[in-house]
Amino acid sequence: MRLAPEGNIIIYPLFIILLFTCGYGYVFDFESIFIFIIILVVLFLFCLNFFRDPFRNIPNDKNVIISPADGKVIKIKDFEDPNTHEKLKLISIFLSVFNVHSNKMPVDGKFKSVKYIKGDFLAAFDHKASEQNERTEITIETKFGIMIVKQIAGLVARRILCYAKEDEKMSRGDRLGFIRFGSRTDIILPESIDIKIDLNQKVYGGETIIGTYES
Repeated sequence: MRLAPEGNIIIYPLFIILLFTCGYGYVFDFESIFIFIIILVVLFLFCLNFFRDPFRNIPNDKNVIISPADGKVIKIKDFEDPNTHEKLKLISIFLSVFNVHSNKMPVDGKFKSVKYIKGDFLAAFDHKASEQNERTEITIETKFGIMIVKQIAGLVARRILCYAKEDEKMSRGDRLGFIRFGSRTDIILPESIDIKIDLNQKVYGGETIIGTYES
């Protein structure tokens, strides 16, 4: 199992604490710290599961947009930009603490802007989180126009890692970022995109095709 490097700061210290605790119990009094050891083991196994970063088979199909995140599709909506009056599509993916939290680049593209916005920490499944929570908004220039990916913090998520930099390019399937412990990822697309997923569908970052576009 491959682990995300973003977890090293948590997994390695936790492992060392677990080793020292087990060593102390073996030498002195195991029974007195048995419950503490069990808690550490459960926490360590949880972190190993959370920070897993499996290899994904990136689709070779042309003109497809892949999911930037693992999780459950909790919203698909057509809306109009209040400033430009452009018709757009919104897809929201909820990531529970049991999902892979490594974000993937959904298409080949160039980063037009990367904005970090401070905010609240509402539960990520609450639709208000899209506009009120702490988040990073990534605007990407693509073959089909502009798309936006939002990395949104959740109730327990407190650290958004984004590897996008303005004026740089990434290829479809590259690692776009990581969000620690529960979150939400929103995708905003032009109206012309043909959506290929359904509400409540489970999607996989780097693999699931969420939409297609005309060349």
